[in-house]
Amino acid sequence: MSGHNKWSQIKNKKGVTDKKRGNLFSKLLRAISIAAKNEPNPQFNPRLRSAIETAKENHVPAENIERAVNKASEEKNLEDLVIEAYGPEGAALIIEAVTDSKNRSIAEIKNILSENNAKIATPGSVLWSFNPPSAQTNMKWAAKFPQAVSEDAKQKLTKLISELDGHDDVLKITTSAEI
Repeated sequence: MSGHNKWSQIKNKKGVTDKKRGNLFSKLLRAISIAAKNEPNPQFNPRLRSAIETAKENHVPAENIERAVNKASEEKNLEDLVIEAYGPEGAALIIEAVTDSKNRSIAEIKNILSENNAKIATPGSVLWSFNPPSAQTNMKWAAKFPQAVSEDAKQKLTKLISELDGHDDVLKITTSAEI
């Protein structure tokens, strides 16, 4: 009668969902820490306010959010990173990351990009094709010229985005491609 224990089945499902939830929480809390680095008051810091709202939408406990804001005022070694890249069929990518080691993160992200036939672009060569984050765009990058891509490119781009999203330091990935 092995495998008929209900707890062992629940434990396996719970472990997977808890791991996904934990990774999401850590990314959101890291974003809050970075946003709170300069101004810990969300009333005067729209980026922090947006990060806190996103965390609350994803059911991050208020205590954890408060701890992340307090941690930011104590710790000044985390760095914001915006990486520009080109993916399949020349789709523009903006990769936002938070790291304690800029060189390590860039090398790891560059490796993920090269494994998926994508490449890092020179600074400014991708950003021009996006509207910067603002209150109108809900604090997100918005493509000025959305790009239609083939089904094959969509699959490759989806795979690339999921691999980048799996990286601990990556917070957000924005693409100009219509997926």
